[in-house]
Amino acid sequence: MNEPNHPVRHPLPIGLVFPGQGTQKEAMGEPWRLTPSWELTEEMSDAAGQDIPELLLRTPAAELKRTDLAQLGVFAVAVLAHAEAVRRGAIGPEAGSEVVACAGHSLGEYAALTAAGGLGLSAATALVAARGRAMRDAALGREGTMGVLVAAPLADVEQLVSRLRDEGHQVWVANINAPGQTVVGGSLEGIDELGALAPSIGAKMIRLQVGGAFHSPYMEPAAAALTIALKNTAFAPVHLPVVANVDAEPYTGDCDWPAHFTRQLTSPVQWERSVGTLTGRLGCRRLVELGPGRTLAGLIRRIAPDVEVVSVEGPEALEQLAVHAVRD
Repeated sequence: MNEPNHPVRHPLPIGLVFPGQGTQKEAMGEPWRLTPSWELTEEMSDAAGQDIPELLLRTPAAELKRTDLAQLGVFAVAVLAHAEAVRRGAIGPEAGSEVVACAGHSLGEYAALTAAGGLGLSAATALVAARGRAMRDAALGREGTMGVLVAAPLADVEQLVSRLRDEGHQVWVANINAPGQTVVGGSLEGIDELGALAPSIGAKMIRLQVGGAFHSPYMEPAAAALTIALKNTAFAPVHLPVVANVDAEPYTGDCDWPAHFTRQLTSPVQWERSVGTLTGRLGCRRLVELGPGRTLAGLIRRIAPDVEVVSVEGPEALEQLAVHAVRD
């Protein structure tokens, strides 16, 4: 007698993504305050030399705009969200899923590497603190700004930016976020000129409230300072794949992460291509955003509309992840 056929249950391949600076908000740690994972704030406070609970619960929004504080806060919330997701079994075998890769947007790359097992929590926190200070100092030393060009194709943006640089303006592409969304950075005058010419390529410029021209040559002093902080940092030789910002390639420990991190400060964030790597070559069928806000989810839906994306802003969202996937 033949045995009845039953569907084979396979784990759903998922990718974890972590947001960057700009997603911070006042009291962003409140959703995690009563979870067991909150105890990690003590270790992070010691590593950063900063009161992380104070930063996450009571620091005013205006103060959180400061680059070093914003980066520490966003990183800490991402770490808490990931730790609680793991503790509750909301990602992994208990939830019928398998984490196959991680990626983070700019600052989020540090949380991604931590989640992937490439960096210890104390080491990662110390690096984030050093990175935030270095970027703030670089911005104070050379005034710059950023804006996002909406609706124009990347090739048209790159051509306009190149033309303005040939004319002597200091402008660069900083983040390639999604189709029709490219962030640029440079001098105040350069970004003003780019904004004035944006309609010529069918684009609209939205100025960003940031403290500097990040991911541009203006951050070269920060890259030099970060190199010093990275000298004695130990990276795991093997870890889950992490898709790097600088080239959208997945690495499992077989790369020079210090070089990637320093290069990242002065190079464009290849986020659109990174999502393509996660959902294409690495086969992720669900992407889980861990950290404050839903910025990455919005970008991912524009890049890969057929891929499920879940944003985890608090413990209640973890229930959405505990879904067993069945496929032939």
